[in-house]
Amino acid sequence: MHTAHGSDRALDPVAVLRRIAFLMERRQADSYRIKAYRGAGATLLMLPSGELAERAARGTLRELPGVGAKTAAVVEECLAGRRPRTLDDLEAGAGPLVEGAAPIRSLLRGDLHTHSDWSDGGSPIEEMVSTAIEIGHDYTVLTDHSPRLTIANGLSVERLTEQLEVVDAVNAHLGGGFRLLKGIEVDILDDGALDQSEEMLGRLEVVVASVHSKLRMDRAAMTRRMVAAVRHPETNVLGHCTGRMVTGGRGTRPESDFDHAAVFAACADHDVAVEINSRPERRDPPDELVAVAMEAGCLFSIDSDAHAPGQLDFLDLGSARAVELGVPAKRIVNTWPLERLLCWAKG
Repeated sequence: MHTAHGSDRALDPVAVLRRIAFLMERRQADSYRIKAYRGAGATLLMLPSGELAERAARGTLRELPGVGAKTAAVVEECLAGRRPRTLDDLEAGAGPLVEGAAPIRSLLRGDLHTHSDWSDGGSPIEEMVSTAIEIGHDYTVLTDHSPRLTIANGLSVERLTEQLEVVDAVNAHLGGGFRLLKGIEVDILDDGALDQSEEMLGRLEVVVASVHSKLRMDRAAMTRRMVAAVRHPETNVLGHCTGRMVTGGRGTRPESDFDHAAVFAACADHDVAVEINSRPERRDPPDELVAVAMEAGCLFSIDSDAHAPGQLDFLDLGSARAVELGVPAKRIVNTWPLERLLCWAKG
């Protein structure tokens, strides 16, 4: 599950640059360094046939936009038939991100919460899709942000309409075997309404609803807000329900205060999955709330919340938690085959 960009293509400079970026992303390396490798790979893809070898021979690779000393060295090593040391060093630590994930991770068929550069992700839709295919997914839901989250470049009705056409084009190009699903991570507004038009929500295949603002709202008001969102007929998944941050560059943040039993009862009643968000800085819901949701009879979705291709492997982290906490695989919706998933989501 962790061998995207395999060794049979190891000396293709573009594949090697992508692989390096992927391995750096899954280990949460510095984003500026990752962007350098992805940017160099994108530049090389645009070169006419033969120009790459000619430039390498003349020593002019660094004249290309986005190609620096380190990425040029990787390209030169590839063209000389040598595996770059940078790649070997990263591959040495490329196993599962955590032990104990396999019993659930091996059953996951897809990911219901991912982002692209249409909102606050770092990579194009096509790059996210190709990586999802390479790590073995059957489907992935594209869930860029909704309009009110302006800091994340949320999608207006017009931009989301355009994105849905791109999704159709991607699926037509793939020709089956993998499906990119139309989705959104829609902001839950202060009154529990969803931050997108009813018409657009109805056109989507999976809707993840999340709170991103006023996280310190009064307990009773937050409970009403979340229950109202869960009851919305288009809501499928309740995203990172407490909004907490336990580590990471953005600092820590406490859990939102709400009536857990009431919210999870609403999820169970309305067939809405509780997301086990796999981002290491979130680990949301906390362990004790996963237990409350299980007791309530909830479904679950283990999602990466990936904002870059390598982060799709964060599913290891959520899967390990599900194993540890005893979440039954049959209640994890993204273990289901595509047709069952779609039947549930539109049921």
